[in-house]
Amino acid sequence: MPDIRFHQHYFVSGFLTSYSDSAPTHYTLKIGSFSWLTEIFADKYESGGFEAGGYKWKLVLYPNGNKKKNVEGHISVYLEMVGADSLQTGCEVYVDFRFFLLDQNKGTFLVLQDANKKEICFHGMMRYSGFDKLIALKSFTDASNGYVIDDSCVIGAEVFVCKEKRAGKGESISMIEVGVMCKHVWKVENFSKLSADCCESEPFTAGERKWKILLYPEGNGDGKGTHISLFLELDDPEKVPGFKVFAEFSLRIVDQMHAKHEWFIANNWFSNSTRDWGWSTFLKLETFNQAHKGFLLNDTCILEAEVTIHGIAEGL
Repeated sequence: MPDIRFHQHYFVSGFLTSYSDSAPTHYTLKIGSFSWLTEIFADKYESGGFEAGGYKWKLVLYPNGNKKKNVEGHISVYLEMVGADSLQTGCEVYVDFRFFLLDQNKGTFLVLQDANKKEICFHGMMRYSGFDKLIALKSFTDASNGYVIDDSCVIGAEVFVCKEKRAGKGESISMIEVGVMCKHVWKVENFSKLSADCCESEPFTAGERKWKILLYPEGNGDGKGTHISLFLELDDPEKVPGFKVFAEFSLRIVDQMHAKHEWFIANNWFSNSTRDWGWSTFLKLETFNQAHKGFLLNDTCILEAEVTIHGIAEGL
């Protein structure tokens, strides 16, 4: 910690305030024409970046108050972490920071920090913190207080990283308002020669992920020996740990004679733990094997899948 001589510690409107003879250690913003700043940069002014505690920061000043928070008649000042988006997911940085206002009449600095929280946590979703009402604009511009003299003022900051830690696991969900449907057709020939076990279609792409149709010629689970079983499978989901995708899909056995297809629709979250979803009792084998039904012609059947991605969840 720097050698700063504090005296007269007291609390004012949620601030722990004190005075210091020493300039701020990490950053000083000298404004040569404060009135010009309030007129030209009526919204906000962002300082250049500076380094403290191994991270980069900047000051964000609202000379007329932060309108987004309905602040009027006060100066709003915040500390923002630069590049918070690039932090490792789950990383938390605990910071003790304070702002400085130079009293040019006395040659000392008024130091303000949060009286309720000594350490503020910064991370990818919490990148800035500070004070909506650092000081009343009327008090700040009153020359007798010394903060603005000849239209110039000095604002500074000190930032000390107290500790760092990684947070627990989490996930981020994003929905796709207008999904893009992908259709895949699988022509299965020599059906009678297929193994009784599961048969897989070639992989196809929907929503930037690979999928397969799973066919059980003699049924699976509740449909074993009595039904055709069909499933949709997310191919190799373990390549993206924590990844889940929400898909609306339909599976169809094409009626090659009458265009009266047998089909079902469902939706499901697919993941490493739930790789496939479908129907064990999709179509009775007795019905499937009847030639006049049109599902199996010349020992060939045609299966179709339509997949639309509506949402993605990724691990944090």
